[in-house]
Amino acid sequence: MSLPALPPEQRAEALAKAGRVRKERSEMLAALKAGRVSLLDILDRGDDTARQTRALHLLQSLPGVGKVQARRHLIDLGIAETRRIQDLGERQRARLIELFPPQG
Repeated sequence: MSLPALPPEQRAEALAKAGRVRKERSEMLAALKAGRVSLLDILDRGDDTARQTRALHLLQSLPGVGKVQARRHLIDLGIAETRRIQDLGERQRARLIELFPPQG
C-alpha cells in the first residue's frame, strides 16, 4: 500500500519540517558530544526531537563512545538498536544514567 500523493504545498511543508527536525537532532547530539549537555538532560527533554532519537545514535554521540562500544552497551542493557528514547523503560533509562552519569 503506497502513501497518497501530497499536493506540492503540503509536500514542501513536510520536507521543510523534516529538515528542521534533522537540524535540531544534529545540534542536540553535537552538544552532547561536546559535553555542553548530559545524557540525563537529553533523556529528560520532552520534545519530539529528543524522544524520537534512536538510543544507538544517542550513545554514539557520547564523548569517547564509538559505534562498536555503543552497540555493546545496548546489548548489555538489553536495548534494541532501533529503540527510540521515548520507548525506553524506566529500568533501561536508569541503567543508562548509571552507566553514563552526568559530569559536573
